[in-house]
Amino acid sequence: MAVEFCSLTEAVERHVRPGDALNVVLGHSRWSALLREVVRQHWQQPSGFTLQMASLSSLGAVLFRAGCVRKVVTVYSGDSFPTFTPNPVFQQAYESGAVEVENWSFLTYIQRLRAAATGMPAAVTTSVRGSSMAAQDAYDEVDTAFGRVSLVEPLVPDVAILHSAVADRLGNLAIAPPMFEGSVAAFAARRGVLATVEKVVDDLRPWAGLVRVPAHRVLAVVECPYGAHPGGVYPGGLPVDGYDEDREYWIEVREASRRADFDDWIKEWILGPATQDEYLAKLGRTRLRALSAAAGGRRPEQPAIDPAPATTVGERAAVWAAGQLVDRIRDLGADTVLAGAGLANLAAWAGVARAHDQGMPVVLAAELGLWDYSPVDADPMIFSFHNFPTARMLMDTEQILGVLVNGPGSCAIACVGAAELDRHGNINTTRIEGGPYLVGSGGGNDVITNADETLVVTTMSPRRFVDRCSYVTSPGDRVRTVVTDAGVLTKRDGELVLTHVTPEYGDVAAGIEFARSRCGWELAVHPEVALLPEVTGADAVPLRNYDRNGVFLGRAGGGAS
Repeated sequence: MAVEFCSLTEAVERHVRPGDALNVVLGHSRWSALLREVVRQHWQQPSGFTLQMASLSSLGAVLFRAGCVRKVVTVYSGDSFPTFTPNPVFQQAYESGAVEVENWSFLTYIQRLRAAATGMPAAVTTSVRGSSMAAQDAYDEVDTAFGRVSLVEPLVPDVAILHSAVADRLGNLAIAPPMFEGSVAAFAARRGVLATVEKVVDDLRPWAGLVRVPAHRVLAVVECPYGAHPGGVYPGGLPVDGYDEDREYWIEVREASRRADFDDWIKEWILGPATQDEYLAKLGRTRLRALSAAAGGRRPEQPAIDPAPATTVGERAAVWAAGQLVDRIRDLGADTVLAGAGLANLAAWAGVARAHDQGMPVVLAAELGLWDYSPVDADPMIFSFHNFPTARMLMDTEQILGVLVNGPGSCAIACVGAAELDRHGNINTTRIEGGPYLVGSGGGNDVITNADETLVVTTMSPRRFVDRCSYVTSPGDRVRTVVTDAGVLTKRDGELVLTHVTPEYGDVAAGIEFARSRCGWELAVHPEVALLPEVTGADAVPLRNYDRNGVFLGRAGGGAS
């Protein structure tokens, strides 16, 4: 059957049905104007969609408010800009039961899609085992002649929705990496793909290496400039102009989702514009030109590095973590460091830069699909489009997490954060027993479970450091070191023990007392506890160079915090 070239309205009217399982392919773009049209047509309708979307982000809350989603299969239910935080719309929907949630890690989510795409009854995984996610029906462990094997059930969408940079007139779709979950959902979907594209060209054969979806899997194509907004498009050599993510818009959505008038915002920005042209007119040419210019490398003037001599608790923890990371890179001969988001990301960047200065050939990896990249100045976001051109390899999450980081051919260190952590190093980033929903695993479970070693960096408090995690997102078997603003905990005989303390209180005894006061269990103390070095503003400069607005580090200008 020939691919339809049609409008947003026609694509959704003809191919999205009540009760469908809709898979939203994120790639590096995160969004498609087709989702705006799904909300428009199914607003407050009992459509009963199952939403398969690895990272919901702030705009996922719009789909929840539409009332047309009954279940979500996801990896991350939270905001991404300006920081990675829980979102109250998701929290309330999950707590009330209005939306059922099924939580997975990035790798198992993709492996489930690949099982569906290849017609297999299950996919083998090395993730999830030992976590609370293992209790879900779509996971099992079986004894085989080859040993005990963990399996995940196929994840089958009815329709996959994605934004592609370019299509040809036959309906083949080209997308440049990095690609997050790749194009596997296009092959897993029962009926096929709905795609928005920046541009339709006569022939894609000059770019055949970037064609990810063949025309026979495509139901409809909508030529839709800026169709990924507020996501962006990295052209990667394709015959199309790219544009950066609109972070201001993402932040606007995040703030609106926390207000009582969120539906008014949705009516203005989602339900109101009847066409893409109307939506772009509302954004305005100045805003769109700035996004295109940013994709071309023309960034607005950045603030100067904060010269304050005082340091924040986050800065102190990150500086110490960077030092610990350098030691472990050297001791293990590590090939790569994969960092989580936020403070852990900054510590990893600073630690790897320091390792390079000492002649170690370790590289940075990011689960989106970046290998051996160099983070740009004045941008603390791990998935920034400005980092893409610096990478020596661009690929997808399955290749990064499933092969290069988790496989036996590489020695990898994970540097991550934790919302909740217990004495055995188990980490919870999903939900608090009797409390709120957090965000989910992201790639945390995959890398913490499978990396050769894990270093955790976070600030210490009794609420964060608990005796037992009520939900285990990532088992702590490979957590070796936990670096905090109060000191360093190191794994000894399966339990975290205090080995270093902050110099802030003058001596080791006072430092031990402070660390114990910040811990939710009876913290064991190593017989030879060492004082950590003082951290000055100068020590924090490499971190501040990335995070000049103090998004993750906090602001030191007003003194230590």
